[in-house]
Amino acid sequence: MTYPDMGKLTATGGVSSVEGAGGGGITPWALITGYGSRDSFGANAHVTRISTQDYGLTSYGVAVGIADRVELSIANQEFTGSLAPLNALRITQDIVGIKVKVAGDAVYDQDSWMPQIAVGAMMKRNTGITGLEALGVTNVKQLGAKDDHGVDYYVSATKILLDQSVLLNGTVRMTKANQMGILGFGGDKKDHYEAMFEGSAAYLINRKLAAGVEYRMKPRNLTVDNEKAYYDAFVAWFPTKNVSVTAAYARLGDITVFNPKDQRGWYLSVQTGF
Repeated sequence: MTYPDMGKLTATGGVSSVEGAGGGGITPWALITGYGSRDSFGANAHVTRISTQDYGLTSYGVAVGIADRVELSIANQEFTGSLAPLNALRITQDIVGIKVKVAGDAVYDQDSWMPQIAVGAMMKRNTGITGLEALGVTNVKQLGAKDDHGVDYYVSATKILLDQSVLLNGTVRMTKANQMGILGFGGDKKDHYEAMFEGSAAYLINRKLAAGVEYRMKPRNLTVDNEKAYYDAFVAWFPTKNVSVTAAYARLGDITVFNPKDQRGWYLSVQTGF
């Protein structure tokens, strides 16, 4: 394996999702992060912030792509509240991810409808709740979750149509996570894995600018959280292969019965790497 060669086309490493994997903002793609070719490697670091009426989510982490085949990622999420009674709320979660390309090539298989396919897993551990001590709540299990740790398993298929400047992605995720795991795993309603669909579509406006939409189904395991699907519309700017900036308007649905309103807000992510 050679030194980093930055051999992949601009934007084909994707951006960093809020869970650390390479892809879109809220869902992983089959693409391997970084710009290293089959004979090289790539890596990046990201910081992401989502702000809605009542909540904020900050995510930061690093990811490495090896031989355009294997991706390893580590991310930390911090979820906070801004409106009483959750204005002092703080929940943190650590995520370790792995993704392996198993078939196809999203860029080079232009003469075939075969997408690039990857399988992945995200090992998640909720590291506690602060700000609700007055209510006696310090762990997500006290909100009805069955566990404070869990694993998401997924299969992603990504196809890039270079002539049309279009990227299409579909992901099926097996999960028990409540709000990505921020509110734990499983619950008082049900505690079993379910298949959730996630999709992305992006249009490459030019070599440095892309726009698109994303959708992510969510389970409903908790009585205290009438969880809804996530949506976003995004614009991603790639001034160089070393830097990307993604801005989005996100709709995250209800987040707990304590602030029962449709949560909408802005998403901003900065990624740097090679």
